Amino acid sequence: MTHPNDVAVGIVGLGGIGSHHATKLTERGANLVGGMDVDADARARFHEEFGVPAYEDETDLYEDCDAVLVTTPNRFHEAYATSALSAGLDVLLEKPLAHTLDSAERIADAASDADGFCMVGFNNRFAEPVQVIKHYQDEGRFGETTHVEANYVRRRGVPGRGSWFTSADVAGGGALIDIGVHAIDLALYLLDHPEVVEVSGDTRSEFGGRDDYAYVHMWGDDAGPEGFDVDDSASAFIRGADGSTVSLEVAWATNRPATDEFVVRGTEAGATLDRGSGDLTVHEAGVGGGHHLTDASVETRDGDAHAAEQATFLEAAAAGEAPSINTVEEGLRVQRVIDAIYRSAETGAAVRLD
Repeated sequence: MTHPNDVAVGIVGLGGIGSHHATKLTERGANLVGGMDVDADARARFHEEFGVPAYEDETDLYEDCDAVLVTTPNRFHEAYATSALSAGLDVLLEKPLAHTLDSAERIADAASDADGFCMVGFNNRFAEPVQVIKHYQDEGRFGETTHVEANYVRRRGVPGRGSWFTSADVAGGGALIDIGVHAIDLALYLLDHPEVVEVSGDTRSEFGGRDDYAYVHMWGDDAGPEGFDVDDSASAFIRGADGSTVSLEVAWATNRPATDEFVVRGTEAGATLDRGSGDLTVHEAGVGGGHHLTDASVETRDGDAHAAEQATFLEAAAAGEAPSINTVEEGLRVQRVIDAIYRSAETGAAVRLD
């Protein structure tokens, strides 16, 4: 059997997240064989930092690879993921699956016909506190998990205005498709991926397009409000066919304290997870010895979710078997919810998905 670190892996898209993945790969001793980007400066930086070839054409990279990570802007996910699958490679595709639902469905179709597999980059699932919650759920400690309050809210955190993140044509949306995709996926994962039957939501663009947008930190450079045509916050309610529900709050910018809190509610117990800090508390109640409420703090190791995600991907590629987690079907389910929230915001009405 091939060792995971012997899998020849390349990276398509050599910006910030591509370089982050390359760093994690080299830290684990993986066989990083090259990268690809249409930007010459990005190729030069990547070659200098990681000492491997960087190509302008993806087909040159694919010749050396068994697997690739696709970390391009959303609009280009389909082109590179489908070409890699057509070349027989395994693909780890950064979230979201695509910039539109139609594009995501084409990726899923390509993956279903391919010799390789497509895994979607929902790294939060691999965080150790999340895995503890899943373990308790599997043990039955929570009873039936019925609702998740999912929050991914920044007080001021619009990515570099003028970058592809703030362009609807390239990103497909704003805060909802950028960070909301993580919150939706994590909530559905904690509910064991129910069939979603109804979505109601609204999106807002209240801060990113202002000349007086006030911020302390910004990821990337600020080119000002011109061209900012995406949402900077969203609220939604999601119903599953099994009666489970999700309440969602997402924001790049809003006038309230930031929060990354996920509250999991079950019939026998619940939990509060701070996704950012990793703090986890389990909430229980009982009558033994007298009626009482218990809040138990759970301490875990400081795991690296991206590294664990890469390990799962490389192990699957080495074994020649698609992973059972982060499947393209799950990514498509999340994309359908995002699309439904945007449609609900446009129409002012709930959207049925059944």
